[in-house]
Amino acid sequence: MDVIKVSGSSRTSAVAGAIAGVFREHKRADVQAIGAGAVNQAIKALVLARGYLKEDGYDVICMPEFADVDIDGKVRTAIKLVVEERTPGTGPVGPIERKPREARLEEPASEVNGPTETGPTENAAE
Repeated sequence: MDVIKVSGSSRTSAVAGAIAGVFREHKRADVQAIGAGAVNQAIKALVLARGYLKEDGYDVICMPEFADVDIDGKVRTAIKLVVEERTPGTGPVGPIERKPREARLEEPASEVNGPTETGPTENAAE
């Protein structure tokens, strides 16, 4: 099985089709990207491919890895995305439901650092 190599100028739909095609044939696909632009295109293509494969009844996951690649005698670090079928009984329980954007905007923002202090606390020095 060949590695699908993605560049920053790769068309996401073409890469997504390649991921889906390789996965259908081998039940696994390896996607390799070097650089921020290439990784961006690879991730977007993976999202599209996941949708294509879901239509065929596959639930796939992606496991990112680092990979050392020799290019013209120089070793570069690539991101390798390993695409495999989700094993039943692993991962999140049940499907992840995504709310429409409008519904998410209406929800109150969660407080990352805990509640803010609005007045004196019980332990405050007087």
